[in-house]
Parts: sequence; C-alpha cells; structure tokens
Amino acid sequence: MNPQASGSVRTKILPRWWRFNVVGGIGVALQFALLFLLRSTFHFNYLAAAALAVEMTVVHNFLWHERYTWADRVQRSWRESWSRMLRFNLTNGAVSIGGNLALMKIMVGIGHMNYLAANLVAIVVCSLFNFLLSDAYVFERSSGTRR
Repeated sequence: MNPQASGSVRTKILPRWWRFNVVGGIGVALQFALLFLLRSTFHFNYLAAAALAVEMTVVHNFLWHERYTWADRVQRSWRESWSRMLRFNLTNGAVSIGGNLALMKIMVGIGHMNYLAANLVAIVVCSLFNFLLSDAYVFERSSGTRR
C-alpha cells in the first residue's frame, strides 16, 4: 500500500468519520428521546414513532453535517443547501428510515426485542452506509460548484 495514500486516509477520512459519529451520537440521543416520547407518552405505534423520530433526526444531522462534518465542502447558499438536503433525505433518510423500519420489524415485531435496543442496532447498521453516501454523493467535493 502506498504510504502517502494511507496518510491521506488518516488525515482526511478518519477525522471526518469522527465528526460524522459525533453528530450521529447527538442524533442517536435525539432519536431515542423522540422515539421514547412518541411511543410512551403519545402511544404511537412503534413503527410510526420510529419513522417520525428518524426523519426528525435526519434533518438535525443534515444541518450539523453541513456546518461541521463537511463544512470544508459546503458553499453557503440556500439553493445549494436545499439541493443537498434533498440528496441527504433521499439517501441517508431512505437508508435510515428503510433500514430502521425493516430491522425494527424483524427485531421487535418478530423477535420481540425491546424497541429501544432494536433501534440502537438499526442505527449502527445504517451508519456506515450513510457515511459513505454522504461523503461520495451528498457532500461530494464538487457540490459547492454544482449548478
């Protein structure tokens, strides 16, 4: 392996992966709080509560990723932000909601696992896919100059 390539990964990808996970960790806390509130206080069905909690967290995470995780790639403009938000929702949102609901249905609906524990497993599984989609597509290097 080329030592320069390895250094490049260490100096660029790993710090970004760390920032992604910091934002994601805050998002996990938010998602758990929302899921618990919607399920326990408002008595939503666990799948409806999970979908709403995930979508609200997707919006939260996008805002932080744009200003923190990928701030070096973002050209601040409402038009560009809306375009990125759409891409983020269509990719990360789809992976998060689709993956979360499918895994929750299997783990809670079939396996009778605790809904909060199942939610945590789903978050971890979807996280890597979301990072790769965000880095390669949503916040791609040329996104600031895209027209």
